[in-house]
Amino acid sequence: MISTLELRHIIESAFLPKKCVCSIQPDHTMTIRIGSVEEINAFTVTGIDFSRFSTSRAIAGLVGELKEEMKMGQVSIQQRLQA
Repeated sequence: MISTLELRHIIESAFLPKKCVCSIQPDHTMTIRIGSVEEINAFTVTGIDFSRFSTSRAIAGLVGELKEEMKMGQVSIQQRLQA
């Protein structure tokens, strides 16, 4: 099993150059906040089950999902601004 410190480092590094803060609660759930240095709460996901991430493939899958959700959110915002 991967340590919580190592998992946080992997996830936070995956979103560079954006600022990413990953916190793990005592109930083994994670909160991930991603954004610019000025606006860290631009994208927040809470309640992620920490126990799912025992392999590098699972971690890579999470990072990929989050990046896709962020991209879709930005497209949605741009569409609303153009309307």
